[in-house]
Order: sequence, then structure tokens, then C-alpha cells
Amino acid sequence: MSRIEQILESFEGIEPGFRLELLLEYADRFPALPDGYRERENLESHRLHECQTPVSLWVEVEAGKVHIHADVPPESPTVRGFLTLMMEAFNNASPQDVLAAPLDVLTRSGLIHVIGMRRAVGLDAVYRHIKREVAKKA
Repeated sequence: MSRIEQILESFEGIEPGFRLELLLEYADRFPALPDGYRERENLESHRLHECQTPVSLWVEVEAGKVHIHADVPPESPTVRGFLTLMMEAFNNASPQDVLAAPLDVLTRSGLIHVIGMRRAVGLDAVYRHIKREVAKKA
């Protein structure tokens, strides 16, 4: 079972009211942005405009492994949690594993029902961006 499938299963296995809490636990583990990524022009050039939250996202494929880095303000725990989930699922995975991941992660996790439509659209855009970047760089 892939890491994304394991994560989705953990969300599917809990009561709907606790799904947002689980996502916020992921937000608590949001990794610091590595040195060299933070320069202003670097942040702006990697900004995802489909998301209302200011998200800068780097998706790299090196030596057959995917690496995701992101910058998200602490005031956006839902987005930070979702990106932490993506990083835990896909960092060090093969591009094929990322590309084979299901498109309906928000629906399968049940998060679509607890985060609201506007956030769901933004998080779906983040997810699809990750998959597009991996496809381009694989």
C-alpha cells in the first residue's frame, strides 16, 4: 500500500468530526523551508495563485525521487496541514507513485466535507499542481 493510501485510510477510519483535527495535527509537523528557498523573488516565482492562501511550492525530481518544499504562513493551518500530508506522502517517492496516486484525495479523506468549498478548490489546485510538476520533470 502506498503512503498516500495509508494516509487516506487513516482519515477514512475516523469520525467526520475528527478529520479536521487530524489535518491540524499534520499542520503542527509542517517542515521549515530549507535554506536557499526563502528569497523573495524565489517565493514569488513559485507562488500558486489558484490558492487564496499565499503558498509557494517547489516540486523537484532528483535521482528518481520526488521532493516537495513549501512556504505557507502559520495563520493557514489547514493549508499547512494538507501540504504536510502531501510531503509525507510523496517526499522520496518515485514519480510513478505520485502520478499513480488517486485524484480524489479530498473526497476519499472526507476533508471536502469539513473544510468548505473555497478551501477545497485551493487544496485541489495544490494537489494537481504537484502531480503536473512531477509529470513534467519525470
